[in-house]
Amino acid sequence: MAFMRGLTFPGGQQPVIRGLEVYLRYPRMPDFKPWAKLRAESREFLTPWEPVWARDELTKGAFRRRIRRYQKETRQDTAYAFFVYRKEDDQLLGGCTLSNVRRGVTQACSLGYWIGQRFARQGFMYDAVRALIPFVFSTLGLHRIEAACLPSNEASQNLLTKAGFRQEGLARKYLQINGEWRDHVLFALLEDEAPTG
Repeated sequence: MAFMRGLTFPGGQQPVIRGLEVYLRYPRMPDFKPWAKLRAESREFLTPWEPVWARDELTKGAFRRRIRRYQKETRQDTAYAFFVYRKEDDQLLGGCTLSNVRRGVTQACSLGYWIGQRFARQGFMYDAVRALIPFVFSTLGLHRIEAACLPSNEASQNLLTKAGFRQEGLARKYLQINGEWRDHVLFALLEDEAPTG
């Protein structure tokens, strides 16, 4: 597929995106145990920022369905999911998703991300987001990356600003987070504004 051009393929299997201290790759079934462990231990930390988890959220069956959905969305060019790993020890740190890919006259996607509690505020997600930017603009050929976060999520707002995103406004009751429709601050990064180096 054209969107995979320019990526490395370890063992001929999956595209890998490399940052300074992290790398990103597509999720696969063998990732279930480390993913479930990290999500479980970070549940209280993640709850204020995410949709309500399904009852079977951390089961192998739910993870299998998640992987199938990711694969289908990638084939359809509607979303791209990545897990984020630390280079030095291959530790799973979190995940990034490029969702709601729109082609035609829009050429945009939405960026979402999460990180395990014990790895938060150490620069790993900033590194991951910076590594994804060339993938979005050069490999996927998009023009705009959008992101949204809760007004109370200062860490996420700081990450986006540091990565070159600009704040564009406030969307009222934009996403259902932790069971409630919540306002979100909207950010975007355009291709000609992407940081270099």
